[in-house]
Amino acid sequence: MGSNLEWKTFVSAKIKKITKMKPEPVDDHPLKIPTVTERIPRRVIGSQSSTGRTTPVSTPVNILDLSAVLEGIDPLTKFAIEEMDPLTQMATESAAKEQQSILNPNKKSNVSRRSFDMEPWSARKNAILAKFTTSEKLSIVTSFLSDGEKVVVKAQSSAVDKLQHRLEQLDYFEEGSQHKLDVSQSEYVGRIEQLNRELVSAWNSEQRVKALKIAIQCAKLLSDTDVLQFYPSKFVLVTDILDSFGQLVYERLRTKSDYVRPGTQAPTALPEDFTPDMVPESAKETCRNWFYKIASIRELVPRIYVEMAILKSYSFLTSSEFSAALLRLTRMIRGIGNPLVAVYARCYLCRVGIVVTGAGTGAHYLVENFYDFLDNYNHLFSGGVKKELRKQNMDYPVYLTLYTPALDFILQAMACGATDTLLAQLLERCYRQGNSALLLNSIMAVFKPMYVANRCLQLLDMIIQSSQESFPSYLLLRTLGLCVSLCPPPIEHRRQVLNVVWKQMSSLNNPENYMNCVEAWIEYAVQYCTSKEVDIIIGDLIKHVQPDRAYENLYPQLQQIVQKVISHMSDFEVLLSMDNFLPLIDLFQQENAKVEVCKVILSSCSGSHHTSDPVITNALIYICSVLHDSVNAMTVEDEVRQIGELLCNIIRKVDYGRDYEQQLSFYVEARGAFSNIDSVLAQLVQCVNTLAVNRRQEVKGNHTKKTGAFVRACAAYCFITIPSISSVKTRLELYLLSGQVALFNYCLGQADACFKAALSIIPEWSQENEKNRYNEQFLTSYVRKFLAVLLVVPDSPDRGVLSLIRVLLNNIQNYNWDMQNGNLCHLYINVLDVLSTMAQESYPYHVDKVESNDTLYGSDPKFIQEINKMCSVILSELLSQLKRLGSCRKQFSLVLELLIKVAVNADLQDSGILSLMSNLMQLIKKHEFKDFKYMKRSIDHLAMYKANENISQQAFSKLSNLAQE
Repeated sequence: MGSNLEWKTFVSAKIKKITKMKPEPVDDHPLKIPTVTERIPRRVIGSQSSTGRTTPVSTPVNILDLSAVLEGIDPLTKFAIEEMDPLTQMATESAAKEQQSILNPNKKSNVSRRSFDMEPWSARKNAILAKFTTSEKLSIVTSFLSDGEKVVVKAQSSAVDKLQHRLEQLDYFEEGSQHKLDVSQSEYVGRIEQLNRELVSAWNSEQRVKALKIAIQCAKLLSDTDVLQFYPSKFVLVTDILDSFGQLVYERLRTKSDYVRPGTQAPTALPEDFTPDMVPESAKETCRNWFYKIASIRELVPRIYVEMAILKSYSFLTSSEFSAALLRLTRMIRGIGNPLVAVYARCYLCRVGIVVTGAGTGAHYLVENFYDFLDNYNHLFSGGVKKELRKQNMDYPVYLTLYTPALDFILQAMACGATDTLLAQLLERCYRQGNSALLLNSIMAVFKPMYVANRCLQLLDMIIQSSQESFPSYLLLRTLGLCVSLCPPPIEHRRQVLNVVWKQMSSLNNPENYMNCVEAWIEYAVQYCTSKEVDIIIGDLIKHVQPDRAYENLYPQLQQIVQKVISHMSDFEVLLSMDNFLPLIDLFQQENAKVEVCKVILSSCSGSHHTSDPVITNALIYICSVLHDSVNAMTVEDEVRQIGELLCNIIRKVDYGRDYEQQLSFYVEARGAFSNIDSVLAQLVQCVNTLAVNRRQEVKGNHTKKTGAFVRACAAYCFITIPSISSVKTRLELYLLSGQVALFNYCLGQADACFKAALSIIPEWSQENEKNRYNEQFLTSYVRKFLAVLLVVPDSPDRGVLSLIRVLLNNIQNYNWDMQNGNLCHLYINVLDVLSTMAQESYPYHVDKVESNDTLYGSDPKFIQEINKMCSVILSELLSQLKRLGSCRKQFSLVLELLIKVAVNADLQDSGILSLMSNLMQLIKKHEFKDFKYMKRSIDHLAMYKANENISQQAFSKLSNLAQE
């Protein structure tokens, strides 16, 4: 391969035509995971009956369901449970059992007796702990906390020794010093958790008496009402420990109950659905001893609570004892004088009772518990209670709200599966009771929304009558609002209901109470009323929260209101056209809160609707500006990306149809408003290019003076906007695209400017991304696209022949290429291809009404001579690169590709070209990495050009023989 070769291009009289590949439809992709589409009914446990609609679900095939194969909990889950604390462990095991019962409906379980129509207690606990807090000091007794108890565990050789040891333990705990500490709420919670750990530790170390004493001491805490505000949270914390104790006793008794199946001799553990006759007498005696010990507790409150905690263990004695025991405990609670302590004791009894018997009106203990509460209801307003409230400086409305968690649970358990008749009975009792606002609130909270909505006007009358009572009226309105939002009242009552409610809400002076009501009722108004009424409500809301800047403390509620309005109002034009919606957004003075709200609003505009209303457009620009202005140097990349996507979506929403000038004016305004986000600027350039193409299509390529000026303005917009983008890669792509669009619209000067701008920033890209394999691949692909465009770009009269290609080649040469991957050699071969095509009398493709170099030069000898000079330089550089590459597979493929290009594009009548071909063929023939299959495919490709007058039969035969040697 000589270094002084001269290229001579073959000029064909025929026009090369691009062969289009015929598309073939395919059914699947070899890398796609096969899926099976099932239709699973939309049925949620605890919800109303299914509507019969189904949801398509794509499920990967051949997925093994371990839960269907394994019995109970799988080993990995079991291992994870063993590492948890006892309370979490029990909750996880319970959830796993419930899931197993759903997967295996034929398998009986205690869980199957529970009613799934009511909200479980576990779902309420977090809300109670978050709501009922205090800053006051709390008292707790520390006799069982880790102070280094010195309990000696001795080996007992007989029953007498065992009894003596337990008596010694009991005496130790009886006589042990007890310290009463005043601690903060967080310290109190920590001490309770420590007590729980001590109980489990004592149980695991065979100190049953100590565990019982800890349970008793925890139950005693529920007699203390020194800090009323914290009592509901204390109840949650303490009953978790009692639940743990009850479960430990139950599992201990079950472990001691060895069961011999009929026909076998080996003892096994009791099944979950065991009956009392399966339990051995020794286990029954142990169970009775536990109940005897608890019955000997002197104080009433701990005796009741600890017995309720182990109530489930009655299943070892008899299956008919539960109802009698529940009724007995219900009557024992009558002896508790403090109404708050009593109602929470009834709540715990109902919780335990539901586990063992189920919920519903058929459970007599539930009805009796509720009516016992009603019989003592007036005690809530007695002089003793008022005196205690004055002592603790607590208002009556706050005191009454302490009852709501317990009363709600009792009533929900009672109303589970109940009909409208029970609701009517309870409302009648409330009407006769007096001071019944607390009861009314719980009744509305627990009954089905359908029943409540049908009696909406009656309930509103009762709420208005109870407005002078101690219970907060805003809570009643809020509870009713939550119900009617789920199930509306009859159509003829809906407007009347809203009018009555809003009259009551407008009279609320406390902004926080007012907001709690609006948050519940705004969803009803949006769903079942007109946008005008919603706008009036929002305006009233603004008036209530503006004085003294009260809205600054209400951002979470305001955000919830905005989300509810947006979620139920599908037409964003109606939303943004409301007079008071944007003033509502202006209430968010904190930047973070305002940004989040604006994100929610713009996310709701993701439909296919477009707008050309200037009012809506200005509103969208304002909301987008809030998001755009929140971006700064400290904003994380993902946040910028999210905001950019939202803004791009809004830009695409605005469509003025055939009013192109107005559309371009909007894009100019958007560029000024959103200049800091690359993705938005890129979207604007894309939109303007689309606008220019649409304008050309409308005039069918025959531009008038007006349309010509418009497309030139579009090209100028793109040329001005692109430099503001920081990403060099994006700028390169947009310059090339904008140049193509300008060329498509006969704007040769603008196209030439875009191409020169793209060429000028290639060195910048080269400096930033040297030695990066992926960026080198991008540059290779980009140069190929650029070459394809430059084929039809006519030379500028102000510059020399093929000036753009010369600049492009200089930039390519100056890039620091990785020589081992051969990308530069591939590009040189592509350049030879393009230059050879430029020498033809007619190019394979053109831009309509744009005269390319084939028309300007007409295969002029001087033009072809310039092309041959450039090809000779490129060929020389290419051969040097191939030599530097060394013997490897890449060199072989490049040499073969060059040989094919020479055979197709070069003049084979020239002796120098023939010598080059001969040298290349010899190199391929002797190459140690030659690939015959690849050579065969290449020669088959060359057969397409066999009819070309440039490729003689002799040359083709030589190449064919080369693939066979």
